Amino acid sequence: MNKDTIVGVLGAGSMGSGIAQIAATQEHQVVLVDLNTEALAKAQASLEKILARLEEKERISSAEEVLSRIIFSEKITDFSNCGIVIEAIIENIEIKQKVFSNLEDIVSESCVLASNTSSLSIASIACSCKISERVIGIHFFNPAPLMPLVEIIPAVQTSEATKNDARALIDGWKKVTVLTKDTPGFIVNRVARPFYGEALRIYEEGIADFATIDWAMTELGGFRMGPFTLMDYIGNDVNYTVTETVFAAFYYDQRYKPSFTQKRHSEAGWYGRKSGRGYYNYAEGTEQPNPNKDEVLGKQILDRILMMLINEAVDALFLNIATKEDIDLAMTKGVNYPKGLLSWADEIGLDKVLNHLEEMFNEYGEDRYRPSPLLRRMVRDGKKFF
Repeated sequence: MNKDTIVGVLGAGSMGSGIAQIAATQEHQVVLVDLNTEALAKAQASLEKILARLEEKERISSAEEVLSRIIFSEKITDFSNCGIVIEAIIENIEIKQKVFSNLEDIVSESCVLASNTSSLSIASIACSCKISERVIGIHFFNPAPLMPLVEIIPAVQTSEATKNDARALIDGWKKVTVLTKDTPGFIVNRVARPFYGEALRIYEEGIADFATIDWAMTELGGFRMGPFTLMDYIGNDVNYTVTETVFAAFYYDQRYKPSFTQKRHSEAGWYGRKSGRGYYNYAEGTEQPNPNKDEVLGKQILDRILMMLINEAVDALFLNIATKEDIDLAMTKGVNYPKGLLSWADEIGLDKVLNHLEEMFNEYGEDRYRPSPLLRRMVRDGKKFF
């Protein structure tokens, strides 16, 4: 695939229009399709504003030129000349399977069909196609034009040629690509689960409130956002659904167990910023609560969440989800962690990480705190990750 490849994008939401923007900026002809006329018009208006701003800031030479490369269409048949189609629609496996099956009747046999799913099985999507080896996962992070990371997810059916072509295309768009196995959550959404889950657990145990946990993670840990601020930003409805999906997909492994606190906030319609109320109240004039800046308590909170994150990253390596380099790269470039978790583990000392996890496992007797077998082996053999 090269600059002459026509790129199709299905779904004109924020993710789909963001992908279309990237491809058009990289000089591809783009076909952006959405069956909803209103969504398509909204995407066009939004892209006009974004590109005009980028031209003003001299990030691009001509907004008009980039926009002229995008065809806005309500007809899926307009994908007929595309070399790749990237789907960015609702996270529903049945709908995606139906869409991919329909796409096959429109595009050429050599056209790559990609899904931007954040957690669904690529193998399940591919099985709906006659030529399943052309199907792959290409997972961008929101907002797609700004976030550097893209996860490349070959299914068991995906051919080597499809994998290599897809990765080369996205690399050519100046993105940072990581290769990940087709497992629930891939790298980022799998490894990041304890950032939310353990923070919620700490709150439920009455150890600290939302503001204190957020303060500990940002001020002491160096994370850009605390877990509760981030969940309010993402939306509790979205985050809770992903948690439930990952939990079920991992055969109800206790490490991914959802929280009743998040469930109740979601049920109450307290989704976060978009609804005006989440873990924090965003109504105009509302003062946000002050954290308890006790550094001993803060360190206890940070250590507990960080050890769980590290254990998840180690387990991803243990199960060959990705290379150690790609796991660390994914967490720094995909969710802006201050350090790669495996490098961070080396810095802390793997023996200290293991001791902390074993203490929690012994205290709670819960499977969620079990240390990864790879961590035990590394400590036993005196090894480091890097």
